[in-house]
Amino acid sequence: MVAWFDKIKRPRVALGGGKTKIPEGLWVKCDKCKEIIFKNELKKNLNVCPKQGCNYHYRMTARERIDLLVEKFSFEELDQNLVSSDPLKFRDSKKYKDRLKTYQKKTGEKDAIISGTGRINKHTVQICVFEFFFMGGSMGSVIGEKITRAINRAIEKRHPLLIVNCSGGARMQEGILSLMQMAKTSSSLSRLAKHRLPYISILADPTTGGVTASIAMLGDVILAEPGALIGFAGPRVIEQTIRQKLPNGFQRSEFLLDHGFIDKVVHRKHLKKTISNLLDCFMSQKRLIEHI
Repeated sequence: MVAWFDKIKRPRVALGGGKTKIPEGLWVKCDKCKEIIFKNELKKNLNVCPKQGCNYHYRMTARERIDLLVEKFSFEELDQNLVSSDPLKFRDSKKYKDRLKTYQKKTGEKDAIISGTGRINKHTVQICVFEFFFMGGSMGSVIGEKITRAINRAIEKRHPLLIVNCSGGARMQEGILSLMQMAKTSSSLSRLAKHRLPYISILADPTTGGVTASIAMLGDVILAEPGALIGFAGPRVIEQTIRQKLPNGFQRSEFLLDHGFIDKVVHRKHLKKTISNLLDCFMSQKRLIEHI
């Protein structure tokens, strides 16, 4: 006869101080509050830390942002076949053309921006969204061309323009051709303004360099996500240049709001509603002006 306690199965988790194995890829440590978060919980919360009082906004892919902002099945991608050339035959630790292939395979995108037509509530808009995970969202000739084409469509179809900026700046591998996109897109936005069509600029983390010095800060309304890094040069470069300690929160969206550089800091879950309300105001004002 076997004693009853001989039939008890050993526990899978070691007792008495033994370590529990946690499957990899299911959890993430918040960069701000340092709490451990279940990845599915983070995803359900729009990639925002759900811990009370934290609200750290993780970066999103361009397609996740499009799904967040436009109505389901309303987005039509345009100019998706534009790809960067290698006019300078640039090479650092890796050939530029090989680096492009690596990121195209990694992200599934042709370059660091997605553009097209979509609907936000009842408003049809031209929308461009930077893909930060493609070479840090750096702005090359393809980005400049796709944004310019989106602006031209907005003028032709009388649509508002929405750009979600998330970029490390100009793409050094394209040299002066990259820097030219600052002037190209800025002059196109000037034409959009002459046609009295609204441009809403959204600043995500990070928005820096040549993108900040051009399209990002030219919006009729400039919104930013909480805690986003926004500036031209990085804070470390500025500190080393001026040899002074920068204030706490310098170049973060809340600091820029306090100093009048942006119009509103908006939590990601309120972003679509805020944009929709702004478009209601813009378009009703536009109809009033046309009626007069």
